[in-house]
Amino acid sequence: MEVILAESLGFCYGVKRAIKIARESASADGTACTLGPIIHNPQMVAQLAEEGIGKVDDLSELDAGRIIIRSHGVGPNIYESAEEKGLELVDATCPHVRRAQMAAHELAEEGYRVVIIGEKRHPEVKSIVEWSGDQAVVVETEEEAEALGSIGRLGVVAQTTFSGEKFKSIIAILLDKSNDVRILRTICNATDQRQTAALSLAGEVDLMLVIGGKNSANTTRLAQLCAMKCQTYHIETAAELQDEWFDKINKIGITAGASTPDWVIKEVYQKCKNKT
Repeated sequence: MEVILAESLGFCYGVKRAIKIARESASADGTACTLGPIIHNPQMVAQLAEEGIGKVDDLSELDAGRIIIRSHGVGPNIYESAEEKGLELVDATCPHVRRAQMAAHELAEEGYRVVIIGEKRHPEVKSIVEWSGDQAVVVETEEEAEALGSIGRLGVVAQTTFSGEKFKSIIAILLDKSNDVRILRTICNATDQRQTAALSLAGEVDLMLVIGGKNSANTTRLAQLCAMKCQTYHIETAAELQDEWFDKINKIGITAGASTPDWVIKEVYQKCKNKT
């Protein structure tokens, strides 16, 4: 049984940067906390907790100390609230997310009706909405795009981890909604690279293992794409592997989301190799 790793997988630049910033911001008195999980990977969040970096879900939980803005970013109100409370703020927002936030802000300032192509409930998308002045419309599907009426001036940005192909499909519909359309494709290159590599590998193997947090949007999307090509399982750790998955399997492909640590990938790879 052959085990093949995707050419592009695991931590992206923004995640590596966020983890590095968080670790450098750990305080001796244990008062450094991230606002929400620093990235969407429970194993990494647990490891940081062991290193003294806590997590709060709301600024109301802190009266003092250091707050670390996670890679997904937050709206401008969080920066204002942190300053009002006298908290020391460390910003680990992914630069690509920051670019999408500023794009939405600038489009709104210029009088465009902002449409964000992405997942309504994703924290990154919520932050982009807030940077638009809470005026943006979020479109997740082609059907939602079709349901929009005509728009005088239409400005489009995207969730950085959104599917490139789905983005194109939705854009094709939005182009008919206005005679003045400005499109800023804010999908991160790392997302494109991982999706392309995963699809290519899935077409060559009998089984794909997609490793990453079940709460990770980009990992879930990788699993959805791979499932179009072959039998696919989305797992968080090697402990979830089941022997029956490997019956009559000759080639296994492995990929991982942009928030999946190398050590988690290595554990899955080694466990698969041990079955050969």
